[in-house]
Amino acid sequence: MCSALHALALALALSLALLQSSVAFVPIGGGEATHVSITRTALLQKLKETCQAVADSSGYEFNPTGPSAEELVQACLGPTATGEVSAGKFRAALQEVYVQNALVDLNFVASAPHHFNSEAFLEGRALITEGVVSIKANIQNHQASREMLGRVLHTLQDFYSHSNWVELDNTEPFANLIQPDLPIENIAAKDTATCRDCASGNCPNTILANILQENKLTSGYMGISSSEKPKGKCSHGGAGDLTSAAVPRGGISKDERRPGNEALHDAAVTAATSASLQLLEDIRGAAGDRDFLRLMGIDRSSGVCFVIDTTGSMADDIATAKAVVYNIIDSKKGTQDEPSEYILVPFNDPDFGPLTRTTDPEVMKNEISKLTASGGGDGPELCLSGLQMALTAAPAFSSIYVFTDATAKDIALKDTISALISSTKSKVVTFFMTTSGGRKRRSVTASFNDYSDLALASGGQAIHVTKGKLHEATGIILDTSTSALVTVLQRSRSSGSETFTFLLDESLKNITLYITGSQMTFTISNPAGVSQNNTQLSGGLGTIQSVGNLWRIRLDDDKQTGTWKIQMASAQPYTLKVTGQNTITFIYDYVQAFKGPHPGYAPITGRPQAGRPAMLLLSVMGRKGPASVTVGEVGLIPVSRAGPVSKGSTTDLGNGDILVTVDAVPQGEFVVILTGTDLVSGSQFQRQSTTQMSVSKVIVTAVADGSVEPGQMLSIPFSVMTEGSGGPCSINARNDREFPMTFPMNVPLTTGHYANGTLTITPPKDTPSGTDVTLTIMAKTSAAADSNYAVLRLSVVSKVTTPFHRCT
Repeated sequence: MCSALHALALALALSLALLQSSVAFVPIGGGEATHVSITRTALLQKLKETCQAVADSSGYEFNPTGPSAEELVQACLGPTATGEVSAGKFRAALQEVYVQNALVDLNFVASAPHHFNSEAFLEGRALITEGVVSIKANIQNHQASREMLGRVLHTLQDFYSHSNWVELDNTEPFANLIQPDLPIENIAAKDTATCRDCASGNCPNTILANILQENKLTSGYMGISSSEKPKGKCSHGGAGDLTSAAVPRGGISKDERRPGNEALHDAAVTAATSASLQLLEDIRGAAGDRDFLRLMGIDRSSGVCFVIDTTGSMADDIATAKAVVYNIIDSKKGTQDEPSEYILVPFNDPDFGPLTRTTDPEVMKNEISKLTASGGGDGPELCLSGLQMALTAAPAFSSIYVFTDATAKDIALKDTISALISSTKSKVVTFFMTTSGGRKRRSVTASFNDYSDLALASGGQAIHVTKGKLHEATGIILDTSTSALVTVLQRSRSSGSETFTFLLDESLKNITLYITGSQMTFTISNPAGVSQNNTQLSGGLGTIQSVGNLWRIRLDDDKQTGTWKIQMASAQPYTLKVTGQNTITFIYDYVQAFKGPHPGYAPITGRPQAGRPAMLLLSVMGRKGPASVTVGEVGLIPVSRAGPVSKGSTTDLGNGDILVTVDAVPQGEFVVILTGTDLVSGSQFQRQSTTQMSVSKVIVTAVADGSVEPGQMLSIPFSVMTEGSGGPCSINARNDREFPMTFPMNVPLTTGHYANGTLTITPPKDTPSGTDVTLTIMAKTSAAADSNYAVLRLSVVSKVTTPFHRCT
């Protein structure tokens, strides 16, 4: 089932030309059978079963009003989801599984165990069982678990296409593949011939009669760079398999539906689907229904994380911070906006953590009540270490709130934090810099601007407020920790006068503008020309509040739809953000094309390449599914300087999925902007991504299988290349568990050529199985002129003993 189509479909986009190439489970006559279709069918069926079980146990009906993701999520959450709940997390979770499934063909194309090629049954089963152990033990780390699930499902599904399981007339899945205590028996011996020759290379079934009669298990050999295989053994087959030209010729892969093998292909699809359901049920049973749904992004709002400074200087501030957090929890409890998860990370000096996570708001309140201020010196603290812990533990798209009265001692982590923000798309919504009137500020090594940079990069704000006014700033937390939150506009400027326009659609609710800065004036105008300036706290358009460096403008509910504008004038740097509540939204990934036996598109974990068009895969969601919206324009727009939208060309892939190519990429930091029409109301809409991105001439690539044993060293090869000037390139790597690592401190670069290096990481022997590790590799050219990064997620998994028996 290795294919260009599944690689693209799994990444949620393949060009129409790729659909004509030789791929896995190619659709014929309108049929469809790819890794993504098998995975999607199994996931949706299992999720519907789980939703029904939760509804039955809770006493409400599970009755989706339609087939869309939006309608499934709303129905699954039942009466706890009164109001609008976005399906964005659900669509993003599915896409993570699909993408990691696809990347097995890119990252492990030559690995026999990953595809059950070359009779690697023992090793392939080990990948599955160890992966399932990791998922079960690490079920609360959703992103790491979903990535592992995608890889495991790929390997499991390939068993049925690449082995002779269905030729042996088996109609049920091979349960032993996911049960490590059961043996794999009757594997054909290495010196036993298994296939007859097929001169045409396209025979429907070439398995020898004695292999079938003796019920022996075999699979095809695959050679990408060599045609060698053991004498008499079957080949995988296909244009990319060099062994298929060696006697016995042909192949037994059932990836494609060809004339003569339709029945075998269909049987492999059916068995792979049933096996996927079996594996998902095993994980569901271990996780429980609600945690299984949360794993797949079916929940109310996103997670909320509090990162709180507990040093001695916070003694008079921490009580206020506690009260603020209590208010947030109490105001959301029992509503559709109640966070799906609460996370707490205290930090001090020289320590940070431990991390507390819970879905119970009362448990979180109890943990926060235990915080006391002590220790630390009269200087900066380990704020970014606490933030790193939060970013690696919190679900993607989470909101993170930091309370501190000092700048960061660990400012060297800033690049790592920026990489994690881009990777998780979480919002560092606020940094509350609490200052008391006459108290002398401690000496600092980093400025408040560092907090501002990180907050803006994530789509959040840095708020500077005095202790006595902290409670007045909590409105922004209540606003931003809500379900179905969308961003209409976000910009920043160093100073000056400028007019910004933004489009408000009929379906938007709770529209709020946030401005941070000082020494400024602004005037807001609606489409009818009615205006309100910063001196009119209650005017014709809404209500204005000011605290510290934050202005919060809540528009009246009876706002006019259409194009609004705000005129800004400031002698100091400022930021502007416009948000609302609505289910019309989009998710996206930057991608790059790759070639090989199974060409397609793969998500970029770092920055897109400079000097080349940027490609994105978008999934657009409407109020009643993707069919309820039409997309107008998609492009990239600068955040921190004036500039036009760099418009992209789009290819509609169906079901709300779009491939976007932007030829002229903006300089500096940019975000995605999308316009369209809501077909429910006929209103035009505008949406913008929150996480900033920029391009780089440096490329960093690194691949890991996703797991490492306790006490064992894992070697991870990586490569660095630049299309800019050559010279020395510094390497810095960090992991959030502080496991021992080795890596070269620098590599020499020659323009256009890759330099290779190896990183090793060794979890201590007592590391619990299932522990997740987030690893960031950063490469910077000389004088830090350019940089890029790669983010890897690993799981520590104890080795599973796999009994098996090979025939002699």
